[in-house]
Amino acid sequence: MRLKVFSLLCCCFISTAVFAQDTTKTKAPDTTAKVKKLKEVVIKNKKTDFGFSHLKGVENSGIYEGKKSEVIIPDQLVANLATNNARQVYSRVAGLNIWESDGGGIQLSIGGRGLDPNRTSNFNTRQNGYDISADALGYPESYYTTPTEALEQIQIVRGAASLQYGTQFGGLLNFIMKKPVKDKPFELTVRQSVGSYKFYNSFTSASGTVGKVSYYTFFQYKKGDGFRGNSDFNSYTGYANINYQFNEKTKLGLDFTHMNYLAHQPGGLTDDMFAENPTQSNRERNWFKVNWNLFALHFDHKFNANNEFNLRLFGLSANRYTVGFRPNRVATVDDGSEPRDLIKGDFENWGAEGRYLKRYNLFNKPSVLLVGVRYYHGLNHSVQGFGSLGKDADFNFLDPDKLILNDYRFPNRNVSVFAEHILHINEKFSVIPGIRFEYINTKANGFYAGKIPSNIPTDIELGERTYEPRSNQRQFVIAGLGLSYKPIESVNVYANLSQNYRSITFSDMRIANPSAEIDPNLQDEKGYSFDVGIRSQQTKFYAYDVSGFYLNYNNRIGEVQTYDASERIIRLRTNIGQAVIIGVESYAEVDFLRLLKPEEEDWSTVLFANTAFIKSEYRKSEITAIKGNEVEFVPALNFKGGLRLGYKNLKGSFQFTHLSDQYSDATNAIKGDASAVVGLIPAYTIMDASISYEYKRYKLEGSVNNLANAYYFTRRATGYPGPGILPSDNRTFYLTLQVKL
Repeated sequence: MRLKVFSLLCCCFISTAVFAQDTTKTKAPDTTAKVKKLKEVVIKNKKTDFGFSHLKGVENSGIYEGKKSEVIIPDQLVANLATNNARQVYSRVAGLNIWESDGGGIQLSIGGRGLDPNRTSNFNTRQNGYDISADALGYPESYYTTPTEALEQIQIVRGAASLQYGTQFGGLLNFIMKKPVKDKPFELTVRQSVGSYKFYNSFTSASGTVGKVSYYTFFQYKKGDGFRGNSDFNSYTGYANINYQFNEKTKLGLDFTHMNYLAHQPGGLTDDMFAENPTQSNRERNWFKVNWNLFALHFDHKFNANNEFNLRLFGLSANRYTVGFRPNRVATVDDGSEPRDLIKGDFENWGAEGRYLKRYNLFNKPSVLLVGVRYYHGLNHSVQGFGSLGKDADFNFLDPDKLILNDYRFPNRNVSVFAEHILHINEKFSVIPGIRFEYINTKANGFYAGKIPSNIPTDIELGERTYEPRSNQRQFVIAGLGLSYKPIESVNVYANLSQNYRSITFSDMRIANPSAEIDPNLQDEKGYSFDVGIRSQQTKFYAYDVSGFYLNYNNRIGEVQTYDASERIIRLRTNIGQAVIIGVESYAEVDFLRLLKPEEEDWSTVLFANTAFIKSEYRKSEITAIKGNEVEFVPALNFKGGLRLGYKNLKGSFQFTHLSDQYSDATNAIKGDASAVVGLIPAYTIMDASISYEYKRYKLEGSVNNLANAYYFTRRATGYPGPGILPSDNRTFYLTLQVKL
């Protein structure tokens, strides 16, 4: 039945386009009748210097009309970019919940509207429009984070992005790299940063255009000791983009990204340990290693002013290894007598996505049609077993033939077809229907084996291997509808209702963890999201975006605390039930001085406030004592506000952040147990200050993060890099010198 509905809707879209071709031929306006030569004008494309905007209705082969979207412009921020400080960089994005346990900025963990922030896994995360996560469907965690210093934009589109970009409740998070400079063959930018706890960051980029060839490349090296013991790290990231402009209509581009890093993991803390000393660590043997390689080819062709085509071919070859001691009780001292737990994950993925965008007149009204198709092929190989007894970063199994707890291959296939259409009813009002068909086939082939109990830690014997082939094939259609109304040129009222879907991940199928179990009957998550809001067009005087949302989340996967057969406390990962999350998100920013005195160009006084009020509840659940509980990772109040002062090239910013209490599991546990993976995440308030001064080719930046030196935490980790409480950084200082040649 769903296939029939999908076929019918596709026919409607196609027939509309065919009909439109004739209308376009007969109704298109004559633009050649009168030609007047105008004086040349240089367009700087700088409507605002707030560092924040939103996407146009149609942009880069995508439709964003009627959707809640946010665009961050890092170069216009006065913030700590060297460490990718997410609290500052994403300060104007309403309602984001940020896990702050990575002071070096190697990994990004953000979520919103009650979605788990873990490695940004509830967003469809992309770079220049292509996937960068481990596996877009089966393992959507992002171990690679694009350096903020290399970014031109960070684009966020909320739940309605599911129709164009696939199945994630959080929406789209797209990192847009800086473009090659057009007016010179070579430009070099060097940024050197130092900071607290022996932090050092070196970022060097080169860019230019020679004839039809343009390029942008960078290399970044960073290292540091971290503010806790056993938290040192080093990271290398490189990127190269080269483009060939065949003519005004056709362009070909190639991207390559490489990142590898090694991080010492200090482990988690119990509530009592955190209260005693948040900087302590009792894990000396825990390490994490990542090697990430991304490939992409972009082909863009404009047939004419009204028809364009975009094709992206992309691939990933990567691995992430983790080794360490992680008992059920966080406070247990590691005396080095037990072999470490070692998990290896290797990822080989590739895919293709094509988009065709057509502008035309329908019933004498301008319309836009977008159709696209996507194919994705993924393979994840996961092995877990016993590692060495040592303290170093040794990622070799103790006995790769015998002492393996599980070994699985997870092949994944995905085919998608999607379409969206902007239909202008009149000059002010438009309707945007959309539809997406998904075919998903995920498999698991491998075995698992349990450890036979022994009183001698080094006496390891495993039981018989159980082979467990699994397959989950499904196909479905999701749809949505958007509305856009512009009563005046500077105001836009928008609304959209879109279905969402999220498949179970490979880690939901099988993993050996002494403090956790997985429900073998886990089901995919389904639901829908609704947004309605009003926003201003961007100006240099003010900007605002106020909206309400309703998120209905069926079969939500989460964790509850329970007991096993021996009355031992464990975490059970299962379908909790129906979660409903309702909220109001608001962002407003105004330059008071320029608003009162528009001719003022040298001085600026910008005040901004970003507030989210959110209410959440589990409406239905078959698990005892869950119905009526609040949803985890949902602070009732999420506020970020601040002030930015500027005089010519001297700018300073102050930011105030406050999040209220939030739960870490569906049982709404208050006090953490011996594992500390559940319990309340207390409210916290943080202040940050940054300053920058630019003189000719030089720029100096400085930041003080966590001004009041507050001790707090935002995360209770269920596994690595914990388990347990992961404290956030205390007060830190950073200084950056930039030279542009």
